[in-house]
Amino acid sequence: MSYADVNGINLYYEIQGEGRPLVLLHGGLGSGEMFAPILPAFTANRRVILPDLQGHGRTADVDRPLDIRTMADDIAALIDHLGLEKPDVVGYSLGGGVGLHLALAHPQKVGKLVSASAGIRRNATHADILAQQGQVTGAAAEFMKETPMYESYQRLAPRPEDFPRLLDKIGAAMAVDFDLTDEVRGLSVPTLIVGSDADIVPAAHFVEIFNLLDGGLRDGGWMGEGRPKGGHALAILPGTTHYSLFMSPLFPAVAMAFLDQEG
Repeated sequence: MSYADVNGINLYYEIQGEGRPLVLLHGGLGSGEMFAPILPAFTANRRVILPDLQGHGRTADVDRPLDIRTMADDIAALIDHLGLEKPDVVGYSLGGGVGLHLALAHPQKVGKLVSASAGIRRNATHADILAQQGQVTGAAAEFMKETPMYESYQRLAPRPEDFPRLLDKIGAAMAVDFDLTDEVRGLSVPTLIVGSDADIVPAAHFVEIFNLLDGGLRDGGWMGEGRPKGGHALAILPGTTHYSLFMSPLFPAVAMAFLDQEG
């Protein structure tokens, strides 16, 4: 359990396990400990670095917006701080987006990427979810006091009273329009796109991302000669939702199969 002063933030992280490094990035309103049910599957043969992103878990917020691009720069700086040589990166939801931005902005720092439950266009999100996201403000803090997210924040955060501020920042961040279509076309880091079969975006959106990566556009061939040239892959996890994927044993199973594959 340590802190790293990187990129203007005092970033909390834990390291568990031994082996090739793997950075594991949590979802919004969570922390690294949310992966506890499946962490042993990652640490069985990997040295896993578990950061708490800006304003989450044990990492105190700082005076800047909650911007996924800045958080990606935080992780790039943490990789340098720890002297890691092109670690693999696995991210879920917010962490999946951070991992994707990390791979786009700092491809030389990442080995392979697994981006789970993270869309690349805001308008791909189901309309009812967008409406719910529009209600995320500090005023909702009182209504969240019985939730696991609130309990975790109160237990871990250096300043538990910052919870309404975090909700305000998350709400503002989710209201910003984005479309990474053009950027994703040029993604050079071998990437596994993961989604649940009942996610906050249609499963077809994950297929769309895979198509942008030259995937699913032709028969793969007997020897895999028709697979995406960048080494990209796609997995839709059956029987999961956006809110259960990060606990499903299928998640580390497909992630590690992709990361451990040679070539």
